[in-house]
Amino acid sequence: MPQPQMTVLEILNRTKVFFEKKGIPDARLDAEYIISYGLKMKNRMDLYLNFEKPLTPAELDVLRTMVARRATREPLQHIIGDTSFRGFIIKCDRRALIPRPETESLVDMAADCLKGIENPFIVEIGTGTGAISIACAKEIKGARVLATDVSEDALTLARTNAEANGLAGNSDAESADSQTAASTLTFAQGDLLDAVTADVIANATGASAVLRQAQHTSSATLPKIDCLIANLPYIPDGEKDKLQPEVAKYDPALALFGGADGLDLVRKLLQQTEGKLKPSASILLEIGSEQGEMLKAEAEKYPWLEFTGIHKDFCNNVRFVSYKAK
Repeated sequence: MPQPQMTVLEILNRTKVFFEKKGIPDARLDAEYIISYGLKMKNRMDLYLNFEKPLTPAELDVLRTMVARRATREPLQHIIGDTSFRGFIIKCDRRALIPRPETESLVDMAADCLKGIENPFIVEIGTGTGAISIACAKEIKGARVLATDVSEDALTLARTNAEANGLAGNSDAESADSQTAASTLTFAQGDLLDAVTADVIANATGASAVLRQAQHTSSATLPKIDCLIANLPYIPDGEKDKLQPEVAKYDPALALFGGADGLDLVRKLLQQTEGKLKPSASILLEIGSEQGEMLKAEAEKYPWLEFTGIHKDFCNNVRFVSYKAK
């Protein structure tokens, strides 16, 4: 006599228990996401309309493979293949850090800083998946966004995400010369602000060919940065053993660790900003929860900048610091 087929609800409950035994955070939620994705449902809530649906052997095989991957602590975003960042779908894999919901606040902070500025020039250092720059280009009218990363692999992923989110025409090194209300997004490879050369600025801001030709003798005529954004590696080197396996095993180390106290790259970037920003331009940085006061105490090292605040995320945790160019 054939065995009755397992239903959606049964596999959901079994997966939840299995994930709990494996120490998976949010076991029920992850089970719901994996099963709804594996069964090609439109969204997670469709599970609740299909609890009694029997599963075929082929469907069970698909789900078993995905569940086994999650049990090894492979990130849910890698298994599903993407995540949502401010409503934009961002492809995720080992090439870059998975964008976190808390980071979304950087886009709101940038928009607030840029009110009243026409065609602002925004530079994001360490773009990773491109999520922040994509959101800025989509949400801030007329923005000229330049996204950089030291990793060419990450930039390849970011370009893919830009194209998938309707920025295909603006995702290469060249952008249109016309200054219109449409935003643009360009990319450049390099270490921190070393990537932001005169030629890159000319391309990102739509400077004319004449201006490009004059760059070697008159770089001061090129636009300067209105807003600098960075979510750089800020985890202290000695804290690797404290990280969740999803981070330690699957996020690239290049995107995680920032030296003995985590701030090596942040300090290096701040030192490079002299002469690169417009007066009153903003710098917005994501940091660790214990690093805000450290950076505030060091603000005098950058006399061309004014330290303007330590900011919390929507979970009420210290997450960002801001500066303004004098």
